[in-house]
Amino acid sequence: MKYIKLSAYEGASMSRETFYITTPIYYPSDDLHIGHAYCSVAADTMAKYKRLRGYDVFFLTGTDEHGQKIEEVARDRGLEPQEFVDQMLVKIKNLWSLMHVDYDGFIRTTDSRHVKAVQDIFAKLYKKGDIYEGVYEGWYCTPCESFWTESQLVEGMCPDCGRPVEKTREKSYFFRLSKYADRLKELFSEQADFVEPVSRAHEMINNFLEAGLEDLAVSRSSFSWGVPLPFDKDSIAYVWVDALCNYISALGYPDDTELFDRYWPADVHFVGKEIMRFHSLIWPAILMALELPLPKKVFGHGWLLFEGGKMSKSKGNVVDPAILVERYGLDALRYFLLREFPFGSDGNYSTEALIKRSNSDLSNDLGNLLSRVVAMTTQSFPQGLPAEKDFAGIDADLTALADETVIQLEQHFEKMEFSLVLEAIWRLISQSNKYIDMTTPWILAKEENSRARLAAVLYTLLDVLRRVAVWLSPFMVSTPAKMREQLGISAAGAETEAELSSWESAAQSGLYRDDFIVHKGQAIFPRIDLEAELKAIEKLDKK
Repeated sequence: MKYIKLSAYEGASMSRETFYITTPIYYPSDDLHIGHAYCSVAADTMAKYKRLRGYDVFFLTGTDEHGQKIEEVARDRGLEPQEFVDQMLVKIKNLWSLMHVDYDGFIRTTDSRHVKAVQDIFAKLYKKGDIYEGVYEGWYCTPCESFWTESQLVEGMCPDCGRPVEKTREKSYFFRLSKYADRLKELFSEQADFVEPVSRAHEMINNFLEAGLEDLAVSRSSFSWGVPLPFDKDSIAYVWVDALCNYISALGYPDDTELFDRYWPADVHFVGKEIMRFHSLIWPAILMALELPLPKKVFGHGWLLFEGGKMSKSKGNVVDPAILVERYGLDALRYFLLREFPFGSDGNYSTEALIKRSNSDLSNDLGNLLSRVVAMTTQSFPQGLPAEKDFAGIDADLTALADETVIQLEQHFEKMEFSLVLEAIWRLISQSNKYIDMTTPWILAKEENSRARLAAVLYTLLDVLRRVAVWLSPFMVSTPAKMREQLGISAAGAETEAELSSWESAAQSGLYRDDFIVHKGQAIFPRIDLEAELKAIEKLDKK
């Protein structure tokens, strides 16, 4: 088969349209767990996909380093707050490096640029009259750093984390959140996709907007670890308002607006469902008050549940992602997180489920397909595929399914339906394995007059695997390159490999070259002995 030079396909995004995606900035009161990794891997996957499509991407993450809880934890460890968060930062950045979370920007709320931005925002809102002085008397949850009214408590406990709250009375400044209630209602009514999934939007409407918004306490005076207010040095910014400002302070707002002008408004904020109130009500209201554009979407993903309850640092029921990477590999973990759980729903995490998914999908389906095709090609055509091929209708059917798959993937990606993206890819992988059974290449290999037919069958499979390697690249770090190496693509040179690693190339069939020389490699996903591994984990837990 003659090599086909790539050409633009219909629907390809070849322009440099921008795409700005964020995670919440994580609270470094303790080590991060698999729930934090879940959100960051999802955002990283979306960013990688958009880069593949030719977008100018800015992916932001960071750390939320102020607040009473940080002050208390640092004191308990005999450290100054800044010293403590500096130590935690190293751990967090090391984790994202290990997970190949390839962010473009990292913001700390202790950064001088962020502090100045927060003070500027408070000054503008105070001057405008949207912030006023008063006294806050109510309930405060220190672990969540959240204010609650009596009616919002659940059996006297924090409605988010279920832990005790404390009665608080202190001088405070308030943001006129109630002033923007009608505009927020209009936002939810006119922009149906502003909050997704739709169930999250209904929660915000029913639980907060319809119940009536009260003005929000946005300062603290009972402790000092935070951003001092520009108009009252004895008060600091409420940690949540401080944190929300990161999405624009990281872009240089208000002084250096080059990045801000380029990327704002954000295309999507990825956040956990427990902080939707802050991101879909309070944050838009602050932006309205500042007369700035609103983010295009706030997407509230579900929780990873562990033994029936929400994974929580304070509850001690957390799973260390670094250990999972060490035992099962990064690609298996990233695949599991986005395949096992629909992104907007809660999901029950278990190591047993991870192992079963790795064995079933990665070892049995993908790994077995690659090894079978490579082995048969190496045995029958060690010097490359012949030019003469006898294609049949069944070959065209598999290629047509691959052509349909790319359309499905683009649709699912735009809706952040990561599990459905992977489901569509695995539908093609499964059909490819069935195709082998139906075409019986091991029988064709024994018949000299069937070599042209065998070459067509193997070519069809090799071309599908070439495309699958591209589609997996937003999710997996090393597997696509390993696949291209065994398929002989990487040996053809860096330029050729780069061309066949593009989204454009995966949208087209017939780009696999006859002169690519396949060679056997190690299993890309070795099978895990489930029983032995569970026993090993049990022993680790007892230590």
